[in-house]
Amino acid sequence: QVKLVESGGGSVQAGGSLKLSCVGSGYNARDYCMAWFRQDPGKEREGVAIIDEAGTVYVDSAKGRFTISRDKNTLYLQMNSLKAEDTSTYICAARRGGRCLLRPLWYDYWGQGTQVTVSS
Repeated sequence: QVKLVESGGGSVQAGGSLKLSCVGSGYNARDYCMAWFRQDPGKEREGVAIIDEAGTVYVDSAKGRFTISRDKNTLYLQMNSLKAEDTSTYICAARRGGRCLLRPLWYDYWGQGTQVTVSS
């Protein structure tokens, strides 16, 4: 059974940094592409970044500030120069296969999320 557990969220002032982690278990990470999404109450889930066999892709608002990476079964999201609009619940996702998209329906497995709050 695939399980994803996020950590690293918290409260930070604008301009600060956070590094999120997502530890996966129950699967061979080499066979999966992965992503970070974020979601606010009552809003659609937004793709933030993906990492797959072709490399990485970011939503425009994250380019130059966020970096997605992975090491074995752990996925990371380094977030720098945080803005108030980055406040959200960040959720990691996994899909079996080599290619990922910034579309929620693409994914098979989801974590529970970790809250990031950026104060201005």
